[in-house]
Amino acid sequence: LEKVSLELSNKRKKAALTLEKDITKALIDLNFLEVKFKADFVRSKDYTAKGIDVMEFMISTNPGEDIKSLAKIASGGELSRIMLGLKAVLAKKDAVDTLIFDEIDTGISGKTAGMVADKMSAISLEHQVICITHLPQIASHGDNHYLIEKQVKDNHTFTDIRKLNNDESVNELARMLGGTVITEAALDNARELKKLAGKE
Repeated sequence: LEKVSLELSNKRKKAALTLEKDITKALIDLNFLEVKFKADFVRSKDYTAKGIDVMEFMISTNPGEDIKSLAKIASGGELSRIMLGLKAVLAKKDAVDTLIFDEIDTGISGKTAGMVADKMSAISLEHQVICITHLPQIASHGDNHYLIEKQVKDNHTFTDIRKLNNDESVNELARMLGGTVITEAALDNARELKKLAGKE
């Protein structure tokens, strides 16, 4: 039992080196400029059905920071991007057909939002991706764009969802960019976002 457990542990640690390298690259692609990612192994007190390893992901997302437990240090925006990085690396091995990202845009904007959108597009080559977002940079990358609206009727709240055609999608992106008043400049910007995303 000890021999088999050690063999499994060694294989796991060897695979972890590749995983660390791939996830670090994926996180750099998501605008973590100086990130360190590590799989930390501790031997369990007892033998288990999964071997003798207790593994924890460790990370440092800023220069000069010590590497610490992912569960303890990541902010909401960082955690969203880290999970996206993990999914991007594991996408080809994952048995899950559909991935749902609910407000993955928390705490990000600008260049980072564009990088997140690109990574999600890459994942969508292997999986169905459903994303709820408030950022036009991310929404513009969708193959299909849906609008979700809440309405109150007779003191009851109803949620409606409808698929937008291309013109409606451009208008919604312009609204996301500019607020309540949709200007020609906002419409041009929305069209440019869709063009850059390869969706127009």
